[in-house]
Amino acid sequence: MKKLFSLLLLLAGSFVFAQIQKVEPPFWWAGMHNPELQIMFYGKDIAKYQPSVSNNVVIKNVVKTQNSNYVFVTIDTKNISVSDFTFSFKDKKKTAFTQKYSLKQRKEDSATRKSFDSSDMMYLIMPDRFANGNTANDNDKNLKEKADRNIPDARHGGDIEGIIRNLDYLQELGVTAIWNTPLCEDDDKQHSYHGYAQSDVYRIDPRYGTNEDYLRLSAEMKKRDMKLVMDYVTNHWGAEHWMYKDLPAYDWIHQFPGYSQSNYRMTTQFDPNASKIDTKQCMDGWFVPSMPDLNQSNPLVLNYITQNAIWWIEYADLGGFRVDTYSYNDKEGIAKWTKAITDEYPYFNIVGEVWMHDQAQMAYWQKDSKVAAIQNYNSYLPSVMDFTLHDAMGSVFNENNPSWNDGMIKVYDNFTNDFLYPDVNNLLLFAENHDTGRFNEIYKNDFKKYQMAMTLVATVRGIPQLYYGSEIGMAGDKSKGDAHIRQDFPGGWAGDKNNAFTKAGRTAEQAQFFDFTSKLFKWRKGAEVIHTGKTTHYLPDNNVYVYFRYNDKETVMVVINNSNEARTFKTNRFAENIKSHKSGKDVLTGKSVGLESEINIEAKSVLILELK
Repeated sequence: MKKLFSLLLLLAGSFVFAQIQKVEPPFWWAGMHNPELQIMFYGKDIAKYQPSVSNNVVIKNVVKTQNSNYVFVTIDTKNISVSDFTFSFKDKKKTAFTQKYSLKQRKEDSATRKSFDSSDMMYLIMPDRFANGNTANDNDKNLKEKADRNIPDARHGGDIEGIIRNLDYLQELGVTAIWNTPLCEDDDKQHSYHGYAQSDVYRIDPRYGTNEDYLRLSAEMKKRDMKLVMDYVTNHWGAEHWMYKDLPAYDWIHQFPGYSQSNYRMTTQFDPNASKIDTKQCMDGWFVPSMPDLNQSNPLVLNYITQNAIWWIEYADLGGFRVDTYSYNDKEGIAKWTKAITDEYPYFNIVGEVWMHDQAQMAYWQKDSKVAAIQNYNSYLPSVMDFTLHDAMGSVFNENNPSWNDGMIKVYDNFTNDFLYPDVNNLLLFAENHDTGRFNEIYKNDFKKYQMAMTLVATVRGIPQLYYGSEIGMAGDKSKGDAHIRQDFPGGWAGDKNNAFTKAGRTAEQAQFFDFTSKLFKWRKGAEVIHTGKTTHYLPDNNVYVYFRYNDKETVMVVINNSNEARTFKTNRFAENIKSHKSGKDVLTGKSVGLESEINIEAKSVLILELK
């Protein structure tokens, strides 16, 4: 009897031990453009079992890797309707265990979903630093780092609920799209608040909330005609990712062997003179030691991150991606990833972080680039970030004595290279983000300089992006560390000295910044001429930059005086755009400005004139 009992325990233990621990994607949808679905099953020695599936589902391929804990099963979903079916795993014709799987119903018009575009204003949030809407999830017993607001680089407790509770505030600001830095689980021991070292890409970090909370955020935004943009990381995961701890294959990540850091020289991706070792070190080197570099040239890796991206779009009803460190990826692999997503969703917008300082180099990465076509390359990436405009804005408003290279000519010169971009309306424009110096720190909270920068971002071609807190004058010294440019939004935590989310709670300075920003971007929201109009600009004169946005119905004249002195200038120089218009109404003050002779403009100020 004792031997029989021991045998039963052994058999039961073996059965449990072989059970599937993870299935990814956890479910899928019927009627997708690409009918092939590759499902990853993970469990102890699962590769020794032979998979089969019910309901006449066709298995097209089974891939087993060096690690016997994985099996990748590709099925054809083309003729499968919404249903549940069962995978059976057999050992010598005997079923050892089974796994149910579901194909769900897609949302109506999912494939043709509207994405962010030049009619939007995108607001960048670091969720941990924005607002703590649910203090109960500040910590999680199964995750390493705990919340402590006394430590600048620790987690502070901001979460999805905090964003949901302040959607009305964002709507009042003129926000129509929200880009959150990554919300998926990041189990680093320290500095996990930024989210870029993800440890599970199918799970929202419990300290932000649940997957269901993320869906609720998406739904609440949709009620307000706002779009949810996910920050997607294709280049790397975190060293705490469960798969990194048990790699499916040696070449799942780039190894040298082991760790080697990127040289960060993205020019090697297209430099015809670059050495192979330098190109490899940029593309395959790790971003930092805590972020293993994914090998997108491995078809299993590429398919895994492609399906994960599509899963989130479909599951959370997303309105776009921002892709981190886009130009560090394997360039052929990331092009396939991007094309697969836009094949599935033809109108889905993806903006890639291409942090370069030359327009030709940035334009290389935009879809259908004539620059990249020289090398027979197409990234298929719809949008890139305008880092050269950001660079100019970081110094130009302190340049009071214009020269050949200094002053507003820097801004003018940025737009002279617009011919390089296949789609200038699909560039993301920003004065700052979560990795750069804070604008209000650089310019010491000079409201007039902020006004000039925001006017520029709001009225030129492209998609404006605002970094959280800029609109209330938030600053922070990057030289003191990243935490200083990622401070807590005042009022996001109980007990804060003031609550800048409310009109009554703002200081006089915060109110000045907010009221201007809100007025500007709420006006822009309805200004089609800004969204899609053409541009004519004029060489700056005495540090005064004048440009026009126009279409067949409307004309807007923008004047930015970056001089320390008031300026008066004749209007006849701009006759080709002013035409027969006699006056313009200033968007910011409501005052009428005559156009027949000359215009007066105060020092360090702007005019946004709707021509009448």
